[in-house]
Amino acid sequence: MAIMKIKFGTSGWRGVIADDFTFARVRAVTQAIADHLVAQGLKDKGVVVGYDTRFLSEKFAAEAARVLATAGIHTYLSNRDVPTPVVSYEIIRRKSAGGLNFTASHNPPEYNGLKFSPAWGGPALPDTTKDIETRANALLEKNSIAAMALSEAKDKGLVEDADLRKSYLDDIRKKIDVEVIRKAKLKVAADLLYGTGRDYLDTVLRDAGCAVTAIHGQRDPLFGGHAPEPSEENLAELSGIMKKGRFDIGLAVDGDADRFGILDTDGTYIDPNQVLALVLDYLCRSRGWKGGAARSIATSHLVDAVAKKHGIEVYETGVGFKYIGDLLVQGKIIFGGEESAGMTIKDHVPEKDGILACMLVAEMVAKERRSMKELLKRLYKEVGVILNHRINIRLTEANQKSIGDRLSQPLTELDGLRVKGKKTTADGTKYMIEDDSWVLMRASGTEPVVRLYVESSSEEKIKVLLEAGRKFILGQ
Repeated sequence: MAIMKIKFGTSGWRGVIADDFTFARVRAVTQAIADHLVAQGLKDKGVVVGYDTRFLSEKFAAEAARVLATAGIHTYLSNRDVPTPVVSYEIIRRKSAGGLNFTASHNPPEYNGLKFSPAWGGPALPDTTKDIETRANALLEKNSIAAMALSEAKDKGLVEDADLRKSYLDDIRKKIDVEVIRKAKLKVAADLLYGTGRDYLDTVLRDAGCAVTAIHGQRDPLFGGHAPEPSEENLAELSGIMKKGRFDIGLAVDGDADRFGILDTDGTYIDPNQVLALVLDYLCRSRGWKGGAARSIATSHLVDAVAKKHGIEVYETGVGFKYIGDLLVQGKIIFGGEESAGMTIKDHVPEKDGILACMLVAEMVAKERRSMKELLKRLYKEVGVILNHRINIRLTEANQKSIGDRLSQPLTELDGLRVKGKKTTADGTKYMIEDDSWVLMRASGTEPVVRLYVESSSEEKIKVLLEAGRKFILGQ
């Protein structure tokens, strides 16, 4: 039987536990990372290892520590589950060779994953993950990875239990205006989604003087029976709580706390694209920052409209926060965001951070003394209305075979609207429409699904474009 190959996606290697994601395969990937670091001359700088609240995550992390120790690499092993941005922060703080984080982020409960971040702290770029993939798949053929006992590794000083929480929280407090939040005495509802955000988001909110009602703040590897994604559907319970009580804002983070979810004072879900634009506008106004802004190809051009208002450049990247993180490290941007609820800012980690995003939203609401919808209404008056929507189109077996050819064909119009431009990348095909609307079609790498993104100036046009895109994808 052919061995299933290790394949890194946009944010690490993920797979179904006990099927693709096994201890033997974790050992192979960890050894590949160790060999990669040795080849880079970084063996002596140490590695940070973290993990989330998923089933067996702490066991997978301990297994990785054993392999790294056997390779002679000092490991800082987190003493509890930890958010992804905290691992990134710790890599930079310790000036380590990189970090391994066992998480499948917002994927369903049956998944786990391994994310490698190199010394610069952001998600590994394709050249790095390709090298690790190649090494790991070669090791799978041998199926013999040495790993000393964890107790022996600790006795030899090769594995060190590490508390990653305090330094990160101290740093977050420096990057938000705590006094503005404290003076506003915000009443906040927070959904921690059974993940690593507990004792992080709720703690920093309370330390800033907020009255916090938090739910799902305990570990549950099944995440209440659904994927730990802060989507509108998954935040329905939080919305219900807000509708019954009086709250200024609702905040949520996903399973590894790198994505955010925002509810307005009445429990209405605020689209991440709108949040990104509002926060960028707020930072430019309140901080006086100048510099570029980065967004992924699938992210709203409302970000562009805000950037134009403030006279700053916009960088469009491929899908994957690693590209935004790279621009941050290069000093080209003050802000980066992606439509899947990822955000970071200058002088912070080159990784998406849901905790930071939630705290910036809390600061914005406290400072402006307005609801999110009021802030959005004001922004639309200033830059124009730009709306967006995304749906998933499930493919039949026949559709799967033909979708590649269909997306590669020239398209001059979409439901009567002239297509004035097209961008085809590894992340999909984006069609620019004559009225500055756009449509992006992106095939999933793991499911028989095409993600359809549309953007326009009205709900009516959004509906038209969604239906036109659906018909095109299904060949109707």
